[in-house]
Amino acid sequence: MKSFVQAFVLLALASSFASAFDPSPLQDFCVAIDEPKNAVFVNGKFCKDPKLVKAEDFSFSVLRPGDTNNPVGSNVTTVNVDQIPGLNTLGISAVRIDYAPYGQNPPHTHPRATEILVVLEGTLLVGFVTSNPNNTLISKVLHKGDIFVFPIGLIHFQFNIGKTNALAFAGLSSQNPGVITIANAVFGSNPPINPDFLARAFMLDVNVVKNLQKKF
Repeated sequence: MKSFVQAFVLLALASSFASAFDPSPLQDFCVAIDEPKNAVFVNGKFCKDPKLVKAEDFSFSVLRPGDTNNPVGSNVTTVNVDQIPGLNTLGISAVRIDYAPYGQNPPHTHPRATEILVVLEGTLLVGFVTSNPNNTLISKVLHKGDIFVFPIGLIHFQFNIGKTNALAFAGLSSQNPGVITIANAVFGSNPPINPDFLARAFMLDVNVVKNLQKKF
């Protein structure tokens, strides 16, 4: 009986510790401020009076294909709390991704969400890379009806390897998952990262780095 009570107490303490944590942030950072006049509301948006809620607060159309006439040959139509206010605090969002033939959704990461993707049309080569030190590539060719999961925070990509347009939809486990496109972040930051530093980090000639920075 004594051991049972001890185990019960330990389990209760463990449960309380497990639930005593800050909610996952819905923005990149939150700097503390003493003056609320200059503050912003984080981890969600202010809530509408339930008496004023309408069906339109919970709906959005992604019927129209996105414009893939761009350097990467893809277009991501975002459906998060900004498009559907009813998603506020629900921890979920979605995207429609259109791909031109041989178009790609370049390597990127979602800092606040796991993604589950389903192919509706076409053939996609998809994959993600595990964290250091292994940096293992987990990759697969997907066809219509196939589903693939990209774990939260890991760099991942999709590439249309077919000769026709491709279409996919994805769900993400945050109302504001965020996206960091690796090339844009590294070579297109504002202000730019020192090219000498990047040249050493990527083992490239500094002139190659400067040329990449001009492209982004």
